[in-house]
Amino acid sequence: MNKQAIIEEVHVAIGGTKAGAEKAVDVVVDSIVNTLKKGEEVSIAGLGIFSTKDRAARTARNPRTGETVQVPAMRVPKFRAAKALKDAVK
Repeated sequence: MNKQAIIEEVHVAIGGTKAGAEKAVDVVVDSIVNTLKKGEEVSIAGLGIFSTKDRAARTARNPRTGETVQVPAMRVPKFRAAKALKDAVK
């Protein structure tokens, strides 16, 4: 399933225009992204928790050339599935 399929599902569920459904999906995604940018977490009951994790700087190796490369510290997104989601997928 991709973003267009989700928009179609929202459109069918709530009616209205397809543009309105697309705007609703965009608002949800943008809200999650903006909250994660602030370093806060997003908890959606029955789905899970979106959060960020700090990854330390490290030295890696380019597999093609074998040369070492410095990878800078960065913040990466993380998702923990809720128990309801885990049980539904089983």
